[in-house]
Amino acid sequence: MRNSISRRAFTAIIILSVVVPVVIAFIIFSEGKTGFGNWARVLPGLNAIFNTVTAIALLFGLIMIKRKNVQLHRLAMSIAFVLGALFLISYILYHSSVPSVIYGDLNQDGILDDMEQQKLGSMRDVYLTLLLSHIGLSIVVVPFVLSAFYYALSDKIESHKRIVKYTWPIWFYVSVSGVLVYLMISPYYQ
Repeated sequence: MRNSISRRAFTAIIILSVVVPVVIAFIIFSEGKTGFGNWARVLPGLNAIFNTVTAIALLFGLIMIKRKNVQLHRLAMSIAFVLGALFLISYILYHSSVPSVIYGDLNQDGILDDMEQQKLGSMRDVYLTLLLSHIGLSIVVVPFVLSAFYYALSDKIESHKRIVKYTWPIWFYVSVSGVLVYLMISPYYQ
């Protein structure tokens, strides 16, 4: 990835790729919440919409580039990129305002007791597997998405093509799995 990216762009990509997950982890695991108010509780649903539209834009962008329609491909991918940025802002606002929700916490007391775990059965394992793969790949994909956009914007199309072979499927999975994670956890929101 480094050889065809300018030093300044490479540095920015690395800094963003490290700082963003560290800031998010700090916010999620911090005890104090800033308290943006009850309006922040709508953000997970909004994030699911961002992820849904991102997945659609990614599919549309793929179809457009296969049809050699570069203009619509760029538009679709730019929409996906902007939605990703909006998702990130919304995600940070939500997690800095509201305590994390526990999958399976039926009585919403912040504790997953034995009875609740028994009712869940193996679904908690399914949820956690999906969640962890979503989180892990969302961290991994950031430098690749940023690099792909750098290559496209700097007209380094061959480098862009090489990196998106791997970037696109991961980004698509992160978008779709984000929606699935939301659908699975949404019954436990207060």
